[in-house]
Formats: sequence, structure tokens, C-alpha cells
Amino acid sequence: MGIVDDLQRARSAFEQRDWAVAYDRLAALDGQLGPEELLTLGTAAFLLGDTDACIRALQQGYRSQIDTGEVLGAVRFAFWLSLVLAMRGEGAVGNGWAARAERLLADQPSDVVERGYLRIHDFFACLDHGDITGALAIGDEIVVVGRRHGDPDLLAQGLVCKGRMLMYTGQVTEGLALLDEAMVGVAVGELSPIFAGNVYCAMIEACQEVLDFARASSWTTALTRWCDSQPDLVPFTGQCAVHRGQILRLHAAYPEALAEFEDACRRYVAAGSAAAAGLALSERGDVLRIRGDYAAAEASYDEAAGYGHEPQPGRALLMIARGRVAGAVVAVRRLLAETVDPVHRSRLLAGSVEVLLAADATAEAEAAAAELATIADSFGCTGLRASAAYCLGLVTENPDQAARQARAAAQLWGELHAPYEAARARVLLGRSMLALGDEDAAATALTAACRTFTELGAAPARLEAQRLLNRDSAGGLTGRELEVLRLVAVGNSNTEIARTLVLSDKTVARHLTNIFAKLDVPSRTAAVAYARDHDLL
Repeated sequence: MGIVDDLQRARSAFEQRDWAVAYDRLAALDGQLGPEELLTLGTAAFLLGDTDACIRALQQGYRSQIDTGEVLGAVRFAFWLSLVLAMRGEGAVGNGWAARAERLLADQPSDVVERGYLRIHDFFACLDHGDITGALAIGDEIVVVGRRHGDPDLLAQGLVCKGRMLMYTGQVTEGLALLDEAMVGVAVGELSPIFAGNVYCAMIEACQEVLDFARASSWTTALTRWCDSQPDLVPFTGQCAVHRGQILRLHAAYPEALAEFEDACRRYVAAGSAAAAGLALSERGDVLRIRGDYAAAEASYDEAAGYGHEPQPGRALLMIARGRVAGAVVAVRRLLAETVDPVHRSRLLAGSVEVLLAADATAEAEAAAAELATIADSFGCTGLRASAAYCLGLVTENPDQAARQARAAAQLWGELHAPYEAARARVLLGRSMLALGDEDAAATALTAACRTFTELGAAPARLEAQRLLNRDSAGGLTGRELEVLRLVAVGNSNTEIARTLVLSDKTVARHLTNIFAKLDVPSRTAAVAYARDHDLL
């Protein structure tokens, strides 16, 4: 009865998500475990972050099934070996196990659930080759097999695969609906722990890709609770930290976001997922850039690139901030040319608009903003709609239209509790009001933005807003005097200025006299030069 009791205690610990106790009790029975217990041992080892022990247990399980002629059982172990090895970055070895499983299935009935599991490997192979259409078809097959066999793990994975591919073909609403369905299986406890963790992370990543922050926030909270209920858990905790950091960044809790990204990076490296650390480092670089720590941001982006993650468009925006416009434009043009699917393009377009405008590539910026607006309308996600409104306001030369878009962006970002982005929209509104000559409205918008940026520690944005707020104090020019000076700068005579502004020539001359006195300059040419130097035009 001793081994029976020990196995029962191990199973009980496993069911209670006490992975360390389950592993220790099963490992103590090494040599006495059947296939089911070996799979449980391997799962517990994986969840503790001991991938080597996991692989050893799975290999023992595979051999035991082969020795007893249980071919389908051996296929299951081969599948898990291919999955675990692929997750550890050993794709070639994982491919070998998948090929072995396929060979074992050759003489088995066509309608067995194990074939559905091996299609997961085929799905990721298609994805690696950029075959979205093929991957979508395989995802649909996995769903069908999972439903037919009543297998919750396979069904949830198939829903995730199909949902993500639908999103990449532009069917975002339909794709997210399938992901929501997959999450139902997680919520009611139908899924095994490894599949549950994968589904959680896939769902949140998908939400982040289309700026569906409300959904992302809800599921990140659920993932945090799920991880916290398993004190010994190692996998998925890095992803959880990244997702928490992304939500904290949205809410402009920058110190807390940085702490989460740094924690995620440590966890990824410790778990042997160094490549995934690149995402955490890229997100960290974005926060450092927003706060004006450009040297640290560049170092973080460099580290991310070293792990194989391209930190864009954040790196291009940093290049713009540091005056390296040409390089930034080359980068965004290359990325836009390489990126085809609407989901990934949506992540690039907003940053690309800012980069292209900095390079005076106005037509390209307008096209990018229009494309983002089309995608946002199609996807319907609030974050994308807010981003699109802001970009449309940036590219238009009509200050009335810019003001409307700025107000829309500020409202949408406000609904998402994103103070930094809402304040940037208010800066755009302030610019529009200045162009319309409504200095009081401009001052109100810019003052509010300055206050927010100061509270958040977003130094570069604060300086920009402050410069706009004080643009007429570099000599105390009134709004009318600025209008006169701008017309002088483009070569208008006093008479032409008078006709444009519906003033008398004498009034224009008086304005010019006041401008010369306030700016302490002797001539029209000197006044224009001063205005250009102080960005009054």
C-alpha cells in the first residue's frame, strides 16, 4: 500500500497546483512510475522550470509506451517532447520528435485525437514560413478534431490558432471571439496547466497587438491570479510580468512598469527563454524614451535586438528625438515594406507617421495615417481608434480638422485611462488652437498637458508643451503681431498684409514697430530670423 499512498499524495498535490511537492513525491518513486505518472512528473518539472527533468520524464514515458506496444501513448509523449523542446528554443530536436510521432501514426486509424495534436506542430511550421492561409486552415482542422473528440486542451489550442490567424487576415472581431471562447475553457478549469498558460498568454498578446486594452487588462488580471495561485510556477510568470508592465505603462505608472519589465527579463533568462526577453527589453526602452532617459533607452533597445527582437517603432522614435532623422525614416520604410498583415502593420503605423512627418515626408505620413484609420474602423478597438484619430490630426493642414481629431483622441485615451496619450492629444489640440488664433483655448489645453507630463515625469513631452505654451513670451508678441510676423516671413509687403488681415497700412506699420521693439531687432529680416530661431512661425 506504500506506493499507492505515495502516488495518491502526489496526485493530490498536483491537483492542488503544489508542483514542488508533486514533483518531489513522484521523483522519489523513480523506476516505479507508469506512463500516466511519468507525464505528471514531466508536467510538474516543466512548471517548476526544470526543463531537463521534464524531458527525462517524457523520454521515459515514451520508451515505456514503445516497449508495451502502446503506439498512441508513445505519440502523445513524442508530441509533448516536440512542444517542450520547441518552447526551449531547440526547434530542430523538437522537429525530430514530431517526425517520429508522424511515422508512428502512419499505421494508425485516421480519426484519432493524436493526429489533431500533431497538427499543432504543423501549424507553427506554417507560421514560421509566413503561410498565414495554411496556418488558418490547420487551426480550423484542430478545432474540428478537438470538438469531435471532446478534448478541451486540443479545442482551446485550435481556437487560439484559428483566432490569431483570423486576426492576421483582418477579421479581428471574429478572431477575438474565438479567443474568448478558448478562455472559457481556462476559466472553468477544463484545461491542463501548460495549455492553460499558453492560452492565457496568447489571448493577452493578441489583445495587445490590436490595442484592445480593456480586454488585455481583464485577462492580465486573471493571469496574475492564476500565476499567484501557484507559488512554485516558473513558466508563464515572465509573460505575466510583461503584460502587467504593458498595462501599467498604458496607465502611465512608469516606475512600476519598469520594475515589471525588468522582472520579466530576469524570469525569461532564468527559464531559458532568452529570446522572449527581447520583448521585455523593448517595452522597457519605450518607457525610458518617454521619460527622456535616451541613453538608457538606446541600451535597452540594443539588448532587445541582441535577443533577436526588433524594438520598433520605438527605436525609430528615439532616433528622431536624438536628431537622427534619416536613419529613422529608412527603418520605418523598411518595416512597412516587410510587414503585410494588418495587425502587425497597425503596431507600426502610428510611430511611422511621426517619423515621416519629422522628415517632411508628408504624403507618406498622410497615407500611413489614412491606412491606420481604415484598420481602426475595421478592428473597432478603442486604442487603435484613439491612435488613428491622433495621427489624422497630425497630418492634416486644416486646423479645424486637427482640433476635431485631437478632441476625439483625447476622449478615447481618457476612456482607457491613458494619461500620457491623452495629454499628447491635448498638445495637438493646443497647436490647432494656436493656428486658429484662439490663444485662450490653446493655453488651457497646453497647461493641462504640461501639468500631466510633469506629474508623469515625461520630460521631453513636457518641454514641447511648455515651448508651445510660452511661444509668444519670447518677446511678448500678441496673437495679431504673430500673424503679421508670419506674413512678413513669407515675403508679404505692408499693403499685402493689410489686405490679408483687413487692416490699414498704418496699423500694420504700428504692429511692425511694436514687433521690432519687443524683439529688440532693427529690421524685418532680423525679426524673421529671430522668429525662426525661437520657433515662433
